[in-house]
Amino acid sequence: MDHWLLTLIIFSPLAGIVLVLLPRTENRRGIARAALAVSLVTLVLTLLAVKRFAALTAENGAGEFVLTAHVPWIGGGEGGGVDIGYRVGIDGISLWLLVLTALLSPLAIGSSFTAVRERAREYYILLLLLEVGLLGVFCARDLLLFYVFFEFTLIPLYFLIGIWGGEERRRAANKFFIYTVAGSVLTFAGLVYLAYFAYTATGTLTLNLETLTALGQEGKIPPSVQWWVFLALAAGFAIKVPLFPFHTWLPLAHTEAPTAGSVILAGVLLKLGTYGFCRLSLPILPDASFRLAPVVAVLAIIGIIYAALAAWVQRDVKKLVAYSSVSHLGFCMLGLFSLKVAGVSGGVLYMVNHGLSTGALFLVVGFLYERYHTRDIEKIGGLARPMPWLAFFLVFFTLSSIGLPGLNGFVGEFLVLLGTATSSLSRDGLAAGPLGYAYVVPAALGIILGAVYMLWMCQRVLFGPLREPPDTPDTSQGLTPDLTRREIAILTPIALGCLALGVYPKPVLEDFESAVVRNILVPAESSVRSAENLDHVSSHTLSEVWNPSAGEHDRMDDRANLDPQAVGRRFARSTAPSPVCVQGTGRRSRPCSFAIRDSQFDIRVRSLTVAALFGGRGSVGRSRLGWDDGGSAALPGFMFRAAGFSPRDASVRHKRATGNGPLHDGGNRAEERPAAGRWGR
Repeated sequence: MDHWLLTLIIFSPLAGIVLVLLPRTENRRGIARAALAVSLVTLVLTLLAVKRFAALTAENGAGEFVLTAHVPWIGGGEGGGVDIGYRVGIDGISLWLLVLTALLSPLAIGSSFTAVRERAREYYILLLLLEVGLLGVFCARDLLLFYVFFEFTLIPLYFLIGIWGGEERRRAANKFFIYTVAGSVLTFAGLVYLAYFAYTATGTLTLNLETLTALGQEGKIPPSVQWWVFLALAAGFAIKVPLFPFHTWLPLAHTEAPTAGSVILAGVLLKLGTYGFCRLSLPILPDASFRLAPVVAVLAIIGIIYAALAAWVQRDVKKLVAYSSVSHLGFCMLGLFSLKVAGVSGGVLYMVNHGLSTGALFLVVGFLYERYHTRDIEKIGGLARPMPWLAFFLVFFTLSSIGLPGLNGFVGEFLVLLGTATSSLSRDGLAAGPLGYAYVVPAALGIILGAVYMLWMCQRVLFGPLREPPDTPDTSQGLTPDLTRREIAILTPIALGCLALGVYPKPVLEDFESAVVRNILVPAESSVRSAENLDHVSSHTLSEVWNPSAGEHDRMDDRANLDPQAVGRRFARSTAPSPVCVQGTGRRSRPCSFAIRDSQFDIRVRSLTVAALFGGRGSVGRSRLGWDDGGSAALPGFMFRAAGFSPRDASVRHKRATGNGPLHDGGNRAEERPAAGRWGR
C-alpha cells in the first residue's frame, strides 16, 4: 500500500472528473459537491501520507525519500541504455507542499459554489486537473515526469483565467501562457542536456533525480556545464516564481483570474518555481548555484522593494495582494540562495506560509468582491462594523502576511534573514555561503514596507465612513451581508494552520532541515573530494601539493614550511568560489592576484568576480601576502571577500623557487593561469 499511496493521491482527483461528468443536466450545486467530495478524499489520503511519512522516517532515518514507487517508462530501467521511469517519492520538503496543495484545493472549490454560474462542469474539471498536476510535481523523482506535470499545470489555469476571468481575461491568459511557455522551452533544453551528460558519465540516458544529484554533489558536472544548465533551468523557474524582472505577467493574471484560480495560483502554483530551484538547481548544480547566488539575491531584493512600493500605490485590492506575492517570494529566493540550513529551511517554510496567508487573502478579497462587485479601495470602507467576521479574517491574515510574532509569517522571515546574515560563516559541516549582512538590511526594509502597505489597505477597507456597494438602492439599510457559515468554514482551517505554524513550527521545521541537509546542500567534504574533477584544476592534485614526498619535504626551507592541515582548512571551503582579493574600495574595487610560494612550490590564484550591488562583507585594501622570518603568513591589508576559499579556483603548480625573500604581489609568480572560459573572465 505504501508504494502506491502517492500514486493514489496524485490521480484521485480524476475520480472527481468522472463524477462531475455523470449528471446529464447542468446541476451546479451537485457538480460542485461532487468535486468537493473527491478533493476532500485527496486531503484525507494526504493526511494518511503524513502519518506514514512519520512512521517510515522513524524507521529509515530523517531526510530519506519514502513512499517511493518506480515503474519503467522509457527504456529498460536501471542498467539499460535508457532509464526514464515513473518515479515518485517524498521527503520533508515535498510532504508539506503536498499537504498545502491538498488543503487549498477543496477550499478553492468550496469558494466557487456561488461565484461560478456558467459552465460549472468544465470549471470544476479544470480545477481537479490542476490539482493533479500540482500534486504530481511535488511527488516526482524523475525529471521528465517532473517536467510533464510542471507543464501540465499551465493548461487548466490558462482556461480558468481565459474563460472565467475578468474583463481583460484573454490578455491575461495569453500573457501568462506566453511567458511560462517561453521559459519552459529553455528549461526543457537544460533537462535534455542533463540527460545527455548523465549518459556520457554513466552510460545510461537518465533523468533520475538521485543519479543527477550524485553527479552534481560529487563534482562530476564541470562548472562550465553547470553554468549554462543553471541558466536554462532558471529561465522557467524564475518566470514561475516570479523573480524580478520576470514578474510582469503575475499582477494581471491575479487580477483577472477567478477567486479559485487566484488562490491556487498564489498558494501553490508560484511555489513550482521556488521548488524547482530548491529541488533541481541547488543539489544538482552546486557550483553554479554558489557563483550565481549573489546575482539571484540582488534580483530578489530588488523584487522585494520594488513590488512593495508598487503595492503601496495600488487602488485595486486584488492587485495589491498580487504585488505582495512578488515581494514575499523574493524572501523565499533569498533564503534558498543563502545556502545555509537555516536560510534554505526558512525559505521552504516561507513557501508554505505564503501559500496559506496569501491564498486566504485572495479568498477574503473574492468574498468581498461578490458583495461589492468592485475591488477599488476608494469605493470600499467602514466594513468593520457591519462585517465583523470579514474584518477579523482580513486583519488576521494581514498580520500573518506581514510576519507578526506568534503567526506563521514571522518564523519563515526570521529564518531567512538569519540564514542570509550567517551565510558567510562556515558551520554544521557546510561551507561558508555567498551572502552576508549586507543583504539583510535592504531585505528588512522590504518587511517594513510590507507592513505599511498591508496595514494601509486594512485601514482604508475596514475603517472610516461606511461605503455600501454602488448598486445598493438605499445605503441607510446596511444591506452588506457578513460572511456566511460556508465562507467562515473555508477560512477557519487556514487560520488554524497559520496559528499552529506560528506557535509551534518545530515538527515541520525538523522535516525541512533533515531534507535540506541530506538532499539539497552539498557537504563541504564532498566538495573537497570532487575538486580534482573540475576542469580548471591543474594536473597536480591537491593531495600532491599538500603532502609532498619525503625528499621534497626535506628540501623545503624551514622558514616557509607550510602546515598541510592549516592550508587544507583554508582551501577546503565547499562549493565557494575563490575569495576575492580586492584592490581599492567601494564600487571601484577590482579583482587582483596573489601567490603563495615557498622554496619548493608555488600556488597561483586568480580571483575574478563581479562586485555585488550591496557589497560584500569585511573591509578591502591593498593586496599583499608574504612570509615573515618565522615562517608564518603575514596578511597586511588583505581581505577575503564573498565566501570561503575553494581549491577549484586555485591553479597549483610545483616549481623550484629561486630566492628566499619575502613574497608579495610584485614578486615572482607562477605562470599557470586558470583555464579559459571561467565565469568572470
